[in-house]
Amino acid sequence: MASCPLIIDLKTPDDTATLARAIGARLRPGDVILMEGGIGAGKTHFARALIQSLLVEPEDVPSPTFTLVQVYDGADAEIWHSDLYRLGSPDEAVELGLEDAFETAICLVEWPDRLADLAPADALTLSFEVTGDETRRVTCRWSDAKWNEKLDGVAP
Repeated sequence: MASCPLIIDLKTPDDTATLARAIGARLRPGDVILMEGGIGAGKTHFARALIQSLLVEPEDVPSPTFTLVQVYDGADAEIWHSDLYRLGSPDEAVELGLEDAFETAICLVEWPDRLADLAPADALTLSFEVTGDETRRVTCRWSDAKWNEKLDGVAP
């Protein structure tokens, strides 16, 4: 069983994508992943690999930096990818429909600090840290026991 926090060192961008696909395979509607870390830390790369692994039909997965939210059709649920960097207040997240999506979709949220109290308590938080040119460290934190099983054995 995974224990919180779980720290995973990733040697290459491919390791990041492998981790994303492994976690993605275990996600269900209502699962929320909050992704923290500076610009260039690997959040979007992780999200792109995870989303592409769940799509019914392959498609381009752009960063939602300017659109704020991109919605995709997964086999079992909608997948919401949001980048909240440009949000001015948590109220704007409500206007985007994120609260409802947290209940019914698989949600990946970059810059979750913009949610403030709207962040789901049962979410998985992934903190991305640059440790070298291509290396990253991901620290996984959660309080809901469902993540123990979902994260067991996911490290590349």
